[in-house]
Amino acid sequence: MIDKYLDLLKQYWGYPEFRGIQQSIIESIGEGKDTLGLMPTGGGKSITFQVPALAKEGVCLVITPLIALMKDQVMHLRQRNIRADAIYSGRSRNEIVQILENCIFGGIKILYISPERLSSELFQTKLRHIQVSIITVDEAHCISQWGYDFRPSYLHIADIRKMKPEVPVLALTATATPEVVDDIQEKLLFREKNVFRMSFERKNLAYIVRQTTDKNAELVHILSSLHGSAIVYVRSRKKAKEISKFLTEEGISATFYHAGLAPATKDERQKAWQEEKVRVIVATNAFGMGIDKADVRCVVHIDFPDSIEAYFQEAGRAGRDSKKAYAVLLYNQSDHRILKQRAANTFPPKDYIKDVYEHLAYFYQIAVGTGTGKTFEFDIEKFCYTYKYFPVPVDSALHILEQSGYIHYENQPDDRARLMFRIGRDELYRLQDRDKTEEQVITALLRLYGGLFTDYVYIDDSFLALQTGYTQQQIYIVLKTLSREGIVDFIPQRKTPYITYLQRREDADRIIIPKEVYETRRDQYIHRIKAILDYADNNRVCRSRQLLLYFGEKHTKDCGQCDVCLEHQNNLYSEKRLYTDRQMILNLLADGKKHNLTELHQFKGSETTLKAALQELVDEEIIHIDGSFLYQ
Repeated sequence: MIDKYLDLLKQYWGYPEFRGIQQSIIESIGEGKDTLGLMPTGGGKSITFQVPALAKEGVCLVITPLIALMKDQVMHLRQRNIRADAIYSGRSRNEIVQILENCIFGGIKILYISPERLSSELFQTKLRHIQVSIITVDEAHCISQWGYDFRPSYLHIADIRKMKPEVPVLALTATATPEVVDDIQEKLLFREKNVFRMSFERKNLAYIVRQTTDKNAELVHILSSLHGSAIVYVRSRKKAKEISKFLTEEGISATFYHAGLAPATKDERQKAWQEEKVRVIVATNAFGMGIDKADVRCVVHIDFPDSIEAYFQEAGRAGRDSKKAYAVLLYNQSDHRILKQRAANTFPPKDYIKDVYEHLAYFYQIAVGTGTGKTFEFDIEKFCYTYKYFPVPVDSALHILEQSGYIHYENQPDDRARLMFRIGRDELYRLQDRDKTEEQVITALLRLYGGLFTDYVYIDDSFLALQTGYTQQQIYIVLKTLSREGIVDFIPQRKTPYITYLQRREDADRIIIPKEVYETRRDQYIHRIKAILDYADNNRVCRSRQLLLYFGEKHTKDCGQCDVCLEHQNNLYSEKRLYTDRQMILNLLADGKKHNLTELHQFKGSETTLKAALQELVDEEIIHIDGSFLYQ
């Protein structure tokens, strides 16, 4: 079979041979064995399922949470005349039916699907009639509660396995600790353990931790010292915009990217960066997955990620062309406090979670013992305003209630309506002869929402309708009109977040939050935060070694290029220089005579180490100084 695989590789991709562990994984899955492949970012994961998919009869099912990756890979496969398609939220029912029918009748070889779609009745009905060749699970660490990015929807993959028990599973990930490696195989019902590991070492990537009290100034210094494309990671959408503006003002070409941008804007900015019309893209962690740009010279983290796994994956987007690149983590002592607060927000106290549950029932007027199966639109801003909460811990509390089995929380805030004024406040006030309805809507917008002149703001058209006395349809028409006239940028609502009660409402004191949902996951989260802080604090062990050891690689060596290794080399050089200067001084005095201090000027080298060597010899009482003379 290897000849057939090589022929396919050459025919469709133009490569003469496989690299790394690609061939081993392909042969394993080709023999029908459940297989787990550990490959770093840029290691060529997609080849490991695309090649055997073409060699086998039937459809290769690829489960991935990354919609951008799905679209990108489908496009590239079609360009190679490989029949591929994708199912994800946003596609119509008719489109999905057509895609699944094509799978049944052999019109598709590779089907990408998001994990949330696996449990739909339509998909499962059609799947029974589809000949599946391989079940590929990308980002497989998401199935493990021990992993940094656990997603409950991944647990549905086991149901798909039971429907197609004879089909082998190929699990792929670029970030997995030994504990997660075992958990992935258990959760995916591997018949027997079967792991192929490619070293996560990146020989061309220099990891740097830079302590600084002024991260913005340090960022400018780094970007001014290097050439080529760069990614700057931040934690918030607001900060992405602020840092992008700051860099532009400093003369560095930059734009920003986050999940709240309109799809067309995301595509436009990503394309401008990829085509090097813009040098730096400042982004939240929404950016990067599936981005095919090999010549990124630098990835800078201004804000700490939640874990070493997240850091390693994001930093790994630098230097995928195998040329020298840098991954820089900017650090100061306030990061300790920020990360500890992040842990508190992610796992608020259990009493707080129960209060949120109770207020949710008040919000929807659900009596004790009722509500099972009921679904409600959820406006987190209105909920928080009503009950004096902050959104971040409320969002965390709802996720914990979901994992405890009480509700289903479909949280897609990026699909809500957003609006930003395209003209300034003064220009808006000078507008004449506005329609009365438009005036009232503009007035309501200004009264209810802040920041409309500087950034997109989520708005609730039903709340606007309530405040103005118009219908939601009338509000929609007014906003579209204002958008056409260039007064606002209006991105209509595509999908409202919602909450479904999975069981009847209970009294708050009867709510049970299991240990594995709360205490276990909280402890894991705190452990991961401690690990990334320890990484930043540890200036004794090579950065690459620290990262590799975290992922279970024990036989490593110093990289010779991280900040720790370079500091060690400088210290070693200084020690050697000091020893040499000591010997030169002692040789000068070996004749037993007094010598003038000016004679030391004949020695070439560092004045600093020469003085240090002289001081050491005096302190050790090996030599003496008498005025301007020295003697042994």
